[in-house]
Amino acid sequence: MSNIRRPAVAGLFYPSDAGDLRGLVADLLAAAAPADAAREHQMQPKALIAPHAGYIYSGPIAASAYAQLTRPETIRRVLLLGPAHRLPFRGIAVPAAEAFATPLGTVPVDRDAIAAIADLPQVGALDAAFDGEHCLEVQLPFLQALLSDFRVVPLLVGDAAGDEVAEVLERLWGGPETLIVISSDLSHYLDYDSARAIDARTSEAICALRPAAIASRQACGRHPIAGLLTAAQRHHLHAEQLDLRNSGDTAGPRDRVVGYGAYAFS
Repeated sequence: MSNIRRPAVAGLFYPSDAGDLRGLVADLLAAAAPADAAREHQMQPKALIAPHAGYIYSGPIAASAYAQLTRPETIRRVLLLGPAHRLPFRGIAVPAAEAFATPLGTVPVDRDAIAAIADLPQVGALDAAFDGEHCLEVQLPFLQALLSDFRVVPLLVGDAAGDEVAEVLERLWGGPETLIVISSDLSHYLDYDSARAIDARTSEAICALRPAAIASRQACGRHPIAGLLTAAQRHHLHAEQLDLRNSGDTAGPRDRVVGYGAYAFS
C-alpha cells in the first residue's frame, strides 16, 4: 500500500506518540462510558455527530459519542464526513489515498465504496482538499481504539445541499456493518453565554431533525449535518443529545469559545 495520507495534526490536535495517544483515548472513552446497566439496554447507533477540535478542548465530548458503540465488532465500514476548512469547492470531495495514517497505524480507504458513488454529479476527486485538513483525521484514533477491522470512506463536504449529501449516504447506507460519523463543531468564537444560547438552538434542531434551522454560523459542518438529518428522517431515526459544551467548559477562556456537541442516531 503505497498511497497513504500521513497525519497533518498529530502533535498539535492530539499526541504524536502512539502510547500517549492510545492512553489518552482510552481515558476519554472510559470517562464517557455509560453505566453497565444502561449499556445492556442500549441500541447501537447508526450514526454519530462528534466534534473535531484539539482533544484538550473537544476530546471529552467526542468520546461521549464513541462510547455509544456497544457492539463495535459489528462495524466494518465507517462513512466519515466533515467540512472542508482549507479549500473552498462545490460538492463532495473524495481522496486518492488508499489509506489514512495516524500514530496508531493505518486505516484502509474503502475504494469500492468510493467507486460506488463516483457517478454522482456532486462527488469528485479532489485530493488537495484533504491537504492539512483536520476534521476527519481527529476522528480516526477513536475509531482505531474501538474497531478491530474496518475501512473508512473519507468525504469532505464543500458547498453541497443536504439532499446531495443524503444521496451519497443512501447509496452507501448498508446495514449494521456501516457506521456514519459526521465531524462538526458548533458555534465559533462567541462569548460563553452567547455560544451556549446559539448551541442550544442548534442542538434542538439536530434532535428534531430540522436541517433548515441550522445556519452557517451555527455549525461548520452544517452541510454534512443537513445530509444526515435528511437521511435520518427517511429512515425514521431518533436523535439523542449526548453532550453539549464548549471550549470554555473544557480548556479555554470564556471570551471567545467554540461549541461542541455529541449526538447519536438510532
